[in-house]
Amino acid sequence: MEVHWELLTRIAIGTLLGGVIGYERDRHGRPAGLRTHVIVALASATFMVVSTHFVYFQHYGKDDLVMVDPSRIAASVVSGIGFLAGGAILRTGLTVQGLTTAAGLWLVAAIGLCAGAGMYVESTLATFIGVGALTYLRRFEDKDDHLLRRKIFLVLGEPAQPISQVLAELERLGATVSQVEYERQIDEKRTSVTFHIRFPESLGSDRLLETIEALPGVRLVRFETLA
Repeated sequence: MEVHWELLTRIAIGTLLGGVIGYERDRHGRPAGLRTHVIVALASATFMVVSTHFVYFQHYGKDDLVMVDPSRIAASVVSGIGFLAGGAILRTGLTVQGLTTAAGLWLVAAIGLCAGAGMYVESTLATFIGVGALTYLRRFEDKDDHLLRRKIFLVLGEPAQPISQVLAELERLGATVSQVEYERQIDEKRTSVTFHIRFPESLGSDRLLETIEALPGVRLVRFETLA
């Protein structure tokens, strides 16, 4: 019974430490948040417990000719976590997002394996270093957390301002426009414009939307939130 309590403690600590990393990611609105990190840490710790103790529970005798390589389970976790972490990476045009979250999932898997192996001090230290890197090193990076990101689709009819004037009006409000795509239907005298935009929270989506709707020739406006 003592063995079971030890293994349960390893799984619980691994899950708890993974939740600490997940909480930080969740606070910043990342696609892989608290629950994802908790489950990854729980699974990793459980895999490690199985890897280190499954031979014990098979009740092999000392004369049984059995060859076991328990490290293969842990190694498979390291390889398999890459597929899950890859799903957290998003590409929007030339911008790639989610690399830090993917690295965080990889770290959580390592923490889970470490706790599952009974290395409590090491797994705890890795957790605090990871949280420190995610939290305090942000100030040395230009993350633009105060900016909102939207994908905007416009349909312009007649009479309409030139696209350059529409973009100039948005930039006048403090917005940054990128990745502009447009399609002009000559017969119907209609132009479709799609672009990505970043603007300060102080501007607000409502004011931005009102400004766009007030432009001459605007027939349709659609907003999409970007991660």
